[in-house]
Amino acid sequence: MDELSSGDTAWVLISAAIVLFMTPGLAFFYGGMVRAKNVLGMLMQNFFTIGLISLVWSVIGFSLAFGEGNGFWGGFDFFALQDLSAGDGAIPYVAFVAFQMMFAIITPALITGSSADRMKFSAFAAFVTLWSIFVYSPIAHWVWAGSGWLFERGALDFAGGTVVHANAGIAAIVLAVFLGRRRGWPGGDFRPHNVPFVLLGTAILWVGWFGFNAGSALGANKVAAYALINTQIAAGVAILGWIAIEVLRDGKATTLGAASGAVAGLVAITPACGFVSPMGSIAIGLIAGAVCALATSIKGKVGIDDSLDVGAVHLVGGVLGALLTGFFATLDTNEAGKDGVFYGGPWSVVGEQALAIGATLGYSAVVTALIALAIKYTIGLRISEEEEEQGLDEALHGETAYRLTSIGGSSSGHKTVAAARVPEEVQA
Repeated sequence: MDELSSGDTAWVLISAAIVLFMTPGLAFFYGGMVRAKNVLGMLMQNFFTIGLISLVWSVIGFSLAFGEGNGFWGGFDFFALQDLSAGDGAIPYVAFVAFQMMFAIITPALITGSSADRMKFSAFAAFVTLWSIFVYSPIAHWVWAGSGWLFERGALDFAGGTVVHANAGIAAIVLAVFLGRRRGWPGGDFRPHNVPFVLLGTAILWVGWFGFNAGSALGANKVAAYALINTQIAAGVAILGWIAIEVLRDGKATTLGAASGAVAGLVAITPACGFVSPMGSIAIGLIAGAVCALATSIKGKVGIDDSLDVGAVHLVGGVLGALLTGFFATLDTNEAGKDGVFYGGPWSVVGEQALAIGATLGYSAVVTALIALAIKYTIGLRISEEEEEQGLDEALHGETAYRLTSIGGSSSGHKTVAAARVPEEVQA
């Protein structure tokens, strides 16, 4: 057994905490994009996911992901988190369990952006539970567990390009198809109700992503430092790539585009951050920012109402990042990785990345569809037209996000406040 490192342990515990903070950040990022009548519905789905997946991961999820099992499915060695001391190394194994729990929480939370404004809360709870057990845990086992079949083949995914982003992205598209379009889409007014919320959520996500990526080194070491600086560079450059496309296409650079560009860069660098050089992170960020911006126009052409562009950012960004890792990876950054094609490595490195992407997308799409079908024909997926018109906040949760009060003190709900009458003595 390796001697425990207090420094490595501290870094992993801190990383776990800030990765958890990403989910409330995601709630504000998505919440600002929806209409005012649905913002609490979005916040609730994300906060509820924290509670639900904390339980699911503790009881069965971690064991299915990291138990011995076989190449495709973990066993029940760690059911209800038993016998964790057996895995102690440089950090206590329980610290690794906690760190991975935060990944298991945010991954299904990412999907909420595609189902915004129209999914039953009961259906959401059932979907997240089943998806976490039958989709997330198996794919995490394939890619990250020592006995996983993609891990054994040498797939490179430092912090979740396939396991988290491509996986959640394709699931989001499938769920959006089964839910159908929002009432009035695409012709109605679906503009974000609170862009400052979006920027706030982006800032929280960005900081949390340092734990997400650099924490995946599982130690305070050189690889963690590379992961951190690569994360920062890619996110910053992706902003430039996204708004360049906006200016060329629309004539204006938007704050919403800058926020989306940052997230696209963060997504794309995730699988690569611990394997590439800073120069590689520049290329990945620029490509991701531009391509993901272009991808946002696809949903209108194919008629899939992916409400908040989860597919364009997480699916496209995750796939790009995983593939580009096969080109830009270098042993100079991480001796445990590989040299990519641009550093003299064989094309088989890209081939293994493509295999991991294809397996993840295929499995996630099929099983997500089966889960959505099962829920649709049992408890139902979608709220009624009346509830959708009223909004998730009041219809499902009996609340409103914004309660304004008139001069006389009476509550006006979320309606605008009437202008106060100027006293006659002031007019005089």
